[in-house]
Amino acid sequence: MAQKSFKFSLLVILAFAAMSILAFAQTAEAEDFTPETAEPEKFYVALVTEVTELEAGKIVVVEIIKGERKGEKILIDNSGVQTAPQYVFAPGDKVVVGQFQSLDETIYYLADYYRTDQILGVLAFFFALAIFFGRGKGARSILGLAFTVAILVWFIVPQILNGASPVLITLAGSFLIAVVAIFLAHGLNVRAAVAFSGTLITLILAVALAMIFVEGSQLLGLGSEEAMFLQLDPSLTLNLQGLLLSGIIIGTLGVLDDVTASQAAVVDEISKANESLGFKELYKRGLSVGHEHIAALVNTLFLAYAGAALPLFLLFYINKTQPLWVILNGELIAEEIVRTMVGSSALVLAVPITTALAAYFIPKYRNTN
Repeated sequence: MAQKSFKFSLLVILAFAAMSILAFAQTAEAEDFTPETAEPEKFYVALVTEVTELEAGKIVVVEIIKGERKGEKILIDNSGVQTAPQYVFAPGDKVVVGQFQSLDETIYYLADYYRTDQILGVLAFFFALAIFFGRGKGARSILGLAFTVAILVWFIVPQILNGASPVLITLAGSFLIAVVAIFLAHGLNVRAAVAFSGTLITLILAVALAMIFVEGSQLLGLGSEEAMFLQLDPSLTLNLQGLLLSGIIIGTLGVLDDVTASQAAVVDEISKANESLGFKELYKRGLSVGHEHIAALVNTLFLAYAGAALPLFLLFYINKTQPLWVILNGELIAEEIVRTMVGSSALVLAVPITTALAAYFIPKYRNTN
């Protein structure tokens, strides 16, 4: 009976909090964003059937293989087009063909290789592994992932484009993501409640740290090419510094639930093994395991960001015109340093916070039942 009461109370609290956040987001001061109207480009999936003039340029013949124009052949003059040397289109390649209107002329061009089938294959492989080895929890985690994508695409991004505060909207979206991802994967139980609480507290601390260090470092959010393009768009009025903070929040959330769920489970298992242990001993033993977790986490975010920015590291390495301290001082590198250090600090803080919550609430909940 007590367990049912706990679950019901938890559901009511979470539902009330979620509705409050959604209501806040809907009433936030924002202007509807309407993209500038322009003639949209059209794209087709095609198969390269013939390539000629390999030296002076390329005349490529493609056959559309999907859609209403399936079977139609198009001749594309690719001579004089500046592309990366790796883009060597050959007969048999699947490509994306773009079409746009220039005055009274219809122009076709080779946009890229067609990769959608391979991307779907990778996704299917990952989902199959998650379900096979994770069983029910793996399947529920995939549903949580789908919900995360939906929140990002249909809630956070539109609200930011409408002029809402990036930090507040991202926090609201992160709350919803954490609710669904944690409770869907781990169930409505005290472990999941502790993990969620630890995630929420740590995330708020991470936001505070990010604000302090972003403001203190005078970072403006202009460290990426994408941010520069957004700033140049006259139809957008975005807070780029807020976008930087939002990125830090989302990146931190991505690994926080792993840390908090693991620590809650560790303390729960220790408590089950010896129910006579009090808060102090449970916290001490749980933190002992947490120290190993911290040691493994120190490199986690750095390696994730470093892997994504490896070409950038190579570019700076061969740059001999600026001293190292000037490169590190630049906004592009400074952003990544602050992003990595704030995220890693949050992961480290999550261990003692979640351990303390688990050591206090898990034995109390078990004794109640």
